[in-house]
Amino acid sequence: MKKGLLLSLSLLILLSLCFSLSGCFKPADYDTPVAFTVVVVHLDGTEKTFEYETVKSTLGDALLEKGLIDGYKDTYGLTITTVDGVYYDWNTSGVYWSLLINGEYAMTGADSTIVEEGTVYSLVATQM
Repeated sequence: MKKGLLLSLSLLILLSLCFSLSGCFKPADYDTPVAFTVVVVHLDGTEKTFEYETVKSTLGDALLEKGLIDGYKDTYGLTITTVDGVYYDWNTSGVYWSLLINGEYAMTGADSTIVEEGTVYSLVATQM
């Protein structure tokens, strides 16, 4: 009885550890380029569209590589501060860059958003 309980508890702890660590692993980059679109909407409403191909698996890595964005990484991931050469500091201006995927607000940050063929990603300057 004790052995079965101990084995079950050990298995539960092992599974919990695996699931908690799964967010720490970055997916592998692609073997062939993936094409996607980025629409940048500036605070004044002007838009620019960029067509890219990348072998990077995450949007953050692809856009950093292309030079479209810049920012910093902290415990929450990549915080985008600059898009298309325009810098905003949330703390001083109340403006931040929103990420949308096919017109819907992203549920992931740029550094954990997987690049998918044909997808339209939007970076929108947003005033609070």
